[in-house]
Amino acid sequence: MSDTPERVDPSAATMQGVNPYWRALDADDIRRGHHRGMIGAMWDDMGALQLAFMRREGLQPFHRLLDVGCGSLRGGLHFVRYLDKGRYCGIDANASLVEAGHHELALAGLDQRGARLAADVNFDVGRFGVEFDYAIAFSVVTHLFTDHIQACLKRVRHALAQNGTFYVTFFEAPDTAHLDPITHAPGEITTSYTQDPFHQSFEELRTLGERVGLRARLIGDFGHPRGQRMAAFSPL
Repeated sequence: MSDTPERVDPSAATMQGVNPYWRALDADDIRRGHHRGMIGAMWDDMGALQLAFMRREGLQPFHRLLDVGCGSLRGGLHFVRYLDKGRYCGIDANASLVEAGHHELALAGLDQRGARLAADVNFDVGRFGVEFDYAIAFSVVTHLFTDHIQACLKRVRHALAQNGTFYVTFFEAPDTAHLDPITHAPGEITTSYTQDPFHQSFEELRTLGERVGLRARLIGDFGHPRGQRMAAFSPL
């Protein structure tokens, strides 16, 4: 079962009014699979995309992987199946999605693979007590205010091995503080600087990383069907 969820803090309560992702699911919702649509749908394709990308970046079965914003394990199922037993940890702010993740593990026959899941609104990834070789935040930054992104980067930095890498997807803006909306191709998703879904310039993300001891590298297009780009952070 998942670790005990922390109490929701004011910042999380604010986000509940921004993004339907924060809706709490009940047991019937989970049984009916409502969580699969709630996190952006494209369940099979997006999960496979994450694993394929991480394998290209060097992920091997013996590595330890942290999945930030793991949700109901759209990507996590693929990682748990691929990695050695006990090498996957996932954390998410929505406790009901974490419970849906346990449900998905059981459906897939992966509930004995040692996956560790936690519900935590503060990105407290140190609770797992291990150093991670790789971390990924897939479609997470796109739903976070800047202070939440900063907190996420700082927390992950402290749990990342010195030679580890944290991969983050984002909607890219052409310059800093880009206040006009942007419609991204493919996918035709329109983003904003001030409301969800958010966009940032790579320079803004790089600055946030440098503040907490992370060096950023722009990977850019990696085949995301809705136009998100990829950035990689590694310890300085």
